[in-house]
Amino acid sequence: MIYRSHHRTGHILLFLLFAINIVLSAQSRVFDYHDLLKLRQVAEAAVSPDNKYIAFAVNTPRPLTDKPGGDYRELYLYDLNSKKTSELLTGKVNVSTIQWVPGSKQVAFRARLATSGAPQIYFISVQGGEPSVVTDFKTPIQNFTLSPDGKKIIYTAGEKRFPEKEDYLNRGFDAEIFEEEYENITLYSYDISTKEVKPLTKNESVFSFVLSADGKFAACQIAEKNLVDDSYMFKKIFSVNTETGEKKLLAENPGKVSDMAWSPDGKHLAFVAGVDINDPVSGSLFVASADNYKPFTSLTNYTLNFEGSVTGVDWLDDNTVIYSSEESVDHTLRSVSLDGKKRDLVFAGGKYIFPAFKLADTKILLLGNSAAHPSELILFDVKSKSTEKLTDHNPFLKDIKFGRQEKISYKSRDGWTIEGVLMYPADYSSGKSYPLITYIHGGPEACVSNGWLTGYGTWGQIAAGEGYFIFFPNYRASSGRGVDYAKADRGDLVGKEFEDVIDGIDLLISEGKVDKNRVGIGGGSYGGYFSAWGATRYTDRFAASVVFVGVSNQISKALTTDIPYEDYYVHWGIWPHENFELYLDRSPVKYAPNAKTPTLILHGKEDPRVPPLQSVELYRSLKLHGKAPVRLVFYPGEGHGNRKNTSRLDYVVRTMDWFNYYLRDNKDKTKMPPMYYDIR
Repeated sequence: MIYRSHHRTGHILLFLLFAINIVLSAQSRVFDYHDLLKLRQVAEAAVSPDNKYIAFAVNTPRPLTDKPGGDYRELYLYDLNSKKTSELLTGKVNVSTIQWVPGSKQVAFRARLATSGAPQIYFISVQGGEPSVVTDFKTPIQNFTLSPDGKKIIYTAGEKRFPEKEDYLNRGFDAEIFEEEYENITLYSYDISTKEVKPLTKNESVFSFVLSADGKFAACQIAEKNLVDDSYMFKKIFSVNTETGEKKLLAENPGKVSDMAWSPDGKHLAFVAGVDINDPVSGSLFVASADNYKPFTSLTNYTLNFEGSVTGVDWLDDNTVIYSSEESVDHTLRSVSLDGKKRDLVFAGGKYIFPAFKLADTKILLLGNSAAHPSELILFDVKSKSTEKLTDHNPFLKDIKFGRQEKISYKSRDGWTIEGVLMYPADYSSGKSYPLITYIHGGPEACVSNGWLTGYGTWGQIAAGEGYFIFFPNYRASSGRGVDYAKADRGDLVGKEFEDVIDGIDLLISEGKVDKNRVGIGGGSYGGYFSAWGATRYTDRFAASVVFVGVSNQISKALTTDIPYEDYYVHWGIWPHENFELYLDRSPVKYAPNAKTPTLILHGKEDPRVPPLQSVELYRSLKLHGKAPVRLVFYPGEGHGNRKNTSRLDYVVRTMDWFNYYLRDNKDKTKMPPMYYDIR
């Protein structure tokens, strides 16, 4: 008996050891770039009027076996009673602008399902089946909303200002008139039964709109011209009658404006905007009356002195606004009464980061991501204060060994509190120093939140899996810390804001986490500018740099970008001719002769924001006068960021190989990695 018992115990021990080994083995694999091609995430969602269903779209990476292109976007249905998900439209489709047809039995969406022609509006039953096409428009729809009775569609579409050009093109004349040939974006009403189309605006551009609960009015963000700078800086908010087209000014905001929402009774419009034309962030909450126009300066700022940035807005009832905010590296939901006297923290966010939310009776639907997963459907119960994760589109992540990440807070050299996120190497061992990749976000009016930080351009867990710390600093000028913080770099680009980054790196070095000789920097747009600055002006601090769609010459950039006014009002405060010396002083090309940082430069060939010649200038100045390897890579067909699956995969493999070569591997630092890779 003793033997049998011992023998049985031995079996049990062997089984337990075997089971533990399976678990450890399953979680010993780190995240690599191939996993990017498997990551699926919820992109948008809509709750049915009867609060029984959620229609949602999922971004699904396009496999390399398909023709190069962007992600597919598939349509699904979640049943809140059965807690089950069903497919509505999947495969090689791209579904957007999801909303519900009144009655909660059909979902409306925009897509191009035919092989040719403009995208159309479709309806599909919650029971599934084939979608039915509702429109037959000749010009592409940009946005749409169904009327409350479901009989009409209010939508925006491009309207040609110069129809005579067709004749020119037909006769072989293809001259392009720069910044004069733009189309207006016109607001239309479409009667589904009669197919009558009625224009509601003319000779102007409606960049976004929201419909009142009774469908009688559309609050529209309108600018005179359909140019990018106008869409950033010169939109005003008007109320447009959806029957007559009569237009009335609601808010003459002096700068950036973003999300809007009508009160249920249609008497007020809540909106998110900048406090003035110099505010880089549309991040403060205002409410305008639909009946009595008041100048913007007399409207109440409901988030005055708020150390955060409002990202979205809706109404709990006629007298209570609910809004989402970035607060440092976290996201929250707060509410405020119309008189401003009652304020509540509705949801502290916890581990979730949510760029969007939808009201669902006594619950709130969040499109939430976390350090452990990309965006999923998260349901927050207002009464119980509990959250429930409804979907899991990436079960394989449970088998991945992640590097942990945490909020980091430190003091700058001039006493400011700077915050960000720090991700550890997946194999981190205390007391050992590691190489560091410093990721710089763009904008600079943006911020890194403590959520899912792995993508083709952010590296995240890919770098952690290869043995790096990744530092995501929210330097001054970032959003999420209030108006004063966001404005702190105006006229001082790459000044104290860059010192904030250096101070954070020095902290990590002083703590023994990071090897000071193996520090890299990388990012896109403004992050690319920082990375070029690090490779030149601060070349002694960085052993490798990755510059993506970045600025190298502030003078030529100011005179070629498609956002010159945004650049002037919120960043510089002066034009180049008013102080050429300052513009040049803040340009990386000035310091190229000092550069000894190996620099990889990458750019989309069709980028209008930071024109590709910015990268040519940096490359040529470093090639001629620098003292380290430099390489320039162009992506044909890409703009200010990569859209195609092949471009994204090439970017992440190429940039990680650059960092590995100069920060991690024992290679000849006077040479460069291979130009081409066997990416499969």
